[in-house]
Amino acid sequence: MPALGAAVWLGILTSISPCPLATNIVAISFVSNRVGHSRQVLLSGLLYTLGRMIAYSALGALLVTSVLAVPDLAQWLQKYMNRLLGPLLIITGLLLLEVIRLKVKGGGVGEGLQRRVEASGVWGAGILGIGFALSFCPVSAALFFGSLVPLALRHESKVLLPSLYGIGTALPVLVFALLIAFGARSLSKAYERVTRFERWGRRITAVLFLAVGVYYTLIYNFGVMIG
Repeated sequence: MPALGAAVWLGILTSISPCPLATNIVAISFVSNRVGHSRQVLLSGLLYTLGRMIAYSALGALLVTSVLAVPDLAQWLQKYMNRLLGPLLIITGLLLLEVIRLKVKGGGVGEGLQRRVEASGVWGAGILGIGFALSFCPVSAALFFGSLVPLALRHESKVLLPSLYGIGTALPVLVFALLIAFGARSLSKAYERVTRFERWGRRITAVLFLAVGVYYTLIYNFGVMIG
């Protein structure tokens, strides 16, 4: 299904955007502390992924269930979703292109949480995943609330799409965990490729979001017939 691929792609795009990528680098650093114990490295990467999955699926389920549980609101969204989607996609596209810049404090993790994570050993990776998932910055908030949540509402997917999004957001950490576990020596090159891919992936997605957003806005908001 296209929706499944879209959810994973939105997660990947979130994971390699500057602010979430910084938190993923912290997670990679946490995972790399277990070099020499390949099983612990892999387990840490999997637990981090699971933590992000749990956080996003719980938040997505809460939002989607809350909306669908109110019949009047659900009907209103069904009627006006396409009208809302166009402007949302345009705003998200402008954020991805950094035409709109928002400065929000946060996006990191407090010292108290860091101490608890370190004290928890390998299980701390799961706590780290949950904490970082809920540390929204403008780009991640736009992609989650402006793109993933409307997608989940449209398909009435309370858990599956948010879970896939969560997996996508943790993929860089999981990939680096695999590289570390199997003794890869080209981590710096891999990181360079990720950052290069992020620039192009973000721009291409932004252009697509803008195009679809303008298309939806013209058709559903202004009644312009195209084609």
